[in-house]
Amino acid sequence: MSDEKIILPKDQNLSEEEQKTDRALKREIEDEAYIPVILKRTDESVRHPDDVLEKAIHEGIEQHKRSALSLLLSAVSAGLILGFAAMSVALASQIFPSNANPLYNRLAMAFVYPLGFIICIMSGTQLFTEHTATAVYPVLDKKASIQSLFRLWIIVLVGNFIGTSISSVLIFSADSVILAKEGVLEVAHHLTSYTFKEVFISAILAGWLMAQGGWLILATPPTSSQILCIYIVTFIIGIGGLHHSIAGSAEIFGGLLLSEDPHYKSAFITLFASILGNLVGGSVFVGVLNYAHIRKTQEM
Repeated sequence: MSDEKIILPKDQNLSEEEQKTDRALKREIEDEAYIPVILKRTDESVRHPDDVLEKAIHEGIEQHKRSALSLLLSAVSAGLILGFAAMSVALASQIFPSNANPLYNRLAMAFVYPLGFIICIMSGTQLFTEHTATAVYPVLDKKASIQSLFRLWIIVLVGNFIGTSISSVLIFSADSVILAKEGVLEVAHHLTSYTFKEVFISAILAGWLMAQGGWLILATPPTSSQILCIYIVTFIIGIGGLHHSIAGSAEIFGGLLLSEDPHYKSAFITLFASILGNLVGGSVFVGVLNYAHIRKTQEM
């Protein structure tokens, strides 16, 4: 047996935990010998979990380094786009008559709910529920600070809400053409008719699914399979009637504008519980768990 040791170069900027994994050693050997071939072949297949984590950390670092204005404008764009999700759901909720099985309308709404998300995510705009996990990975890897994490979350969240509020005003102004008033009021009532605890738990599930969808996008090649990943996770959110803080804000803002008796307190409670739940679902159930099981279980 050869006495030769495999030593990683010290300038590879790999974390101490990564240097302890078998996959890290193999990837270093692959990079030295097969860069032109391996990169292309890897892009055409499902990626190794360790490679997905490295990509997630890299993308997270890029977002941490972006200027506040760049993040804000991108987040506003994402919020504007999700207004179309709210509009689609409101219209779909009115397809079946009121005396029909309520599951029919739930299914119709779930069918169109993902459309706004597909446009939003594939266009590269900044969505808060994606960053509940992506922005956490660099912090766990000690390549970004907690302060930077909260800065990113706050900027993207504010930008998303600005976007959804603008889209709500536009949809409200065009309601004579769209004819979505009854649907908007129905969806808004559904979202705001629960207790803080119920909304919080519902939002944990939605945040969990959205962050897992972001992980699946990184794990799959840049083809129609990514669109399918987005559709699957957002369809589940829609069919379950779960609380997504950004899409929900577009629906709630629209309800406040169209309602003759708006309930601002219940709207605020719903949005606050949704934000907290999405954060827990995305950062803990996806971000922390994915990082832990990949980093810790693959140590040599």
